[in-house]
Amino acid sequence: MNILKTEKQEAAIAALIEDVSIRSTERMTGIHRDTIMRLMVRVGQNCEKILDTQMRNLKCKNIEVDEIWSFVGKKQRHLTEDDNPDLVGDQWVFVALDADSKLIPSYIVGKRTVDNAEAFMKDLAGRLDNSSNALKAYVSAVEEAFGTDVNYGQVVKAYEAEPTGAGRYSPPKVIGAEKITIAGKPNKAKISTSYVERQSLTMRMQMRRFTRLTNAFSKKLDNLKAAVALHFAHYNFVRIHSTLRCTPAMEAGITDHLWTIRDLMQAN
Repeated sequence: MNILKTEKQEAAIAALIEDVSIRSTERMTGIHRDTIMRLMVRVGQNCEKILDTQMRNLKCKNIEVDEIWSFVGKKQRHLTEDDNPDLVGDQWVFVALDADSKLIPSYIVGKRTVDNAEAFMKDLAGRLDNSSNALKAYVSAVEEAFGTDVNYGQVVKAYEAEPTGAGRYSPPKVIGAEKITIAGKPNKAKISTSYVERQSLTMRMQMRRFTRLTNAFSKKLDNLKAAVALHFAHYNFVRIHSTLRCTPAMEAGITDHLWTIRDLMQAN
């Protein structure tokens, strides 16, 4: 059996991390696309384990949360009775970000439901030793996960009814934003989703399957989950943040050195 050299594996993973498509990575590296997909899933699953074990007893105090949309196989409106709605159609990535260290302590991939919002918040609460957007499910989820021992605020934005600007895909204009207190006594100056929304942009720029209006979308849910885990592990441990001048994991005190892609491939 042929075993792909470690250097070739690193080259393929590095390309995927930099938003190169599967077929382009195949042309660049000479590795068959099926092998690249299997490699990404394997490394992504390893990254899930890394994130699960490393993101513990965190000292994060100012947490922002948001969701970013994607889909698997086909968009929700195209589902048929023969499709499994849990495995195909719209999928969301719930993301938590520490505004101070820029660390991603928790995330979850799944449907935009109350159950997933609660699972997300419970996972986040279990990793901490906390602002979000206005998804209504968060209100009950935060109370369920944190009880009353949390300062929780929301940013509620108002948008124009129709998109503005040139082109049918121009986003709607924000015409107002209000900061409201949900629980405790949050510092209104720190009620924000600016950093986590910037992270959502980074996700779209760094993962080809999140790029809109392309055929690079995920064909399987496991592939989407692996790609997201790889992205967040690389973001937390390998990529130097431009404003921090170190990785978020280093800033948060989780590690004292810069990790490499090979570390993500080999660590357990």
